[in-house]
Amino acid sequence: MNPANENNPLASSGKCPICGKPTRPDFKPFCSKRCADVDLNRWLSGTYAIPAVEDDEDRDEDDREG
Repeated sequence: MNPANENNPLASSGKCPICGKPTRPDFKPFCSKRCADVDLNRWLSGTYAIPAVEDDEDRDEDDREG
């Protein structure tokens, strides 16, 4: 018998960003450890990247410091 305050739904309304299956609370926002590991590997290998944009002012400040 489960305690009344325990709430473990099988799937939330979201979908796994890797395969599209329903997410599981244990691996949220993913559906499984495999999909979580796939995502981690993409970050670590550089597949995902956040682009950096340098302003002209940033380059000028770097030139003055050096």
